[in-house]
Amino acid sequence: MKSDIKKLYYSIGEVSKMVDLKSYVLRYWETEFKQLSPPKNRAGNRTYRKKDIDLIINIKDLLYNKKFTIEGARSMLGSKKSSESPLLDKQLDTIKKELLEIIRIINE
Repeated sequence: MKSDIKKLYYSIGEVSKMVDLKSYVLRYWETEFKQLSPPKNRAGNRTYRKKDIDLIINIKDLLYNKKFTIEGARSMLGSKKSSESPLLDKQLDTIKKELLEIIRIINE
């Protein structure tokens, strides 16, 4: 999200622009990925939160960049504890490498 103002909830149109996907794709993914279930407001409109947007970005990456099938992406997401696991794993690996380097320096 590039704007300085962060909102708690985003409309499907706003999310569609953020992630560069058509609204109908987001609605379809809701039927295919049980983890993607944005609540609806009183008017019946979807209200996406940051965690929903992060999940959409993760699904898009699995389908478009890593070339998973929908079934494969569903399995991958189901095997992870959270939708941010790939990013979290990468961050943890970076921290681990930095800590090992600090230990190496201390032991010299």
